[in-house]
Amino acid sequence: MTCKNDYIIEIRQYLRNQQRIARSHECCCGGGIVKIGGPFKLVDHDGKARSDGDFRGRHLLIYFGYTYCPDECPTALGDMARALDALGADAAKVQPLFITVDPARDTPARLKLYVANFHPRLVGLTGSEEAVTSAAKAYRGYFAKSSTEAAPGKYLMDHTSIIYLMGPDGRYLTHFTRGTSAETMAARIRENLS
Repeated sequence: MTCKNDYIIEIRQYLRNQQRIARSHECCCGGGIVKIGGPFKLVDHDGKARSDGDFRGRHLLIYFGYTYCPDECPTALGDMARALDALGADAAKVQPLFITVDPARDTPARLKLYVANFHPRLVGLTGSEEAVTSAAKAYRGYFAKSSTEAAPGKYLMDHTSIIYLMGPDGRYLTHFTRGTSAETMAARIRENLS
């Protein structure tokens, strides 16, 4: 009786796993997937108009944040920089991008000073409120001005804290959340480079 019960349990587990795989395939292959990524038209930290097409052919590491962020953004950008350093020569295949969610304060000049603190190849991007909102929506990112303001112009932004890895064709590959070490990030990026 035990062998038969074990066999039935294995079959049920197998069928559940197959259902999960089918749902996963549906989700990632057009049957209900939430698409991550898409076109954007922004301005880089040198004041040059940039679009997603400018970065085709390279993997992208993308983070949405803002320069006045006290903790999440500098931590995430530091992790991105360490992951790129850990990649060595392979880092040339990856373009890191920092897209502001606070275009009212994050001018190209401010972004230029900010991104220089993290990695020499990090590109800061800003734009109109509409352009930034459109880019964030394409990546399923959330941001909003905090309801508390210490003084006029002194506020925090609530925002999604995710680092996206996109393929050279612009397709979503994976993402990294808070607590992902630079070493783990570098290993997962390297897996996707081949």
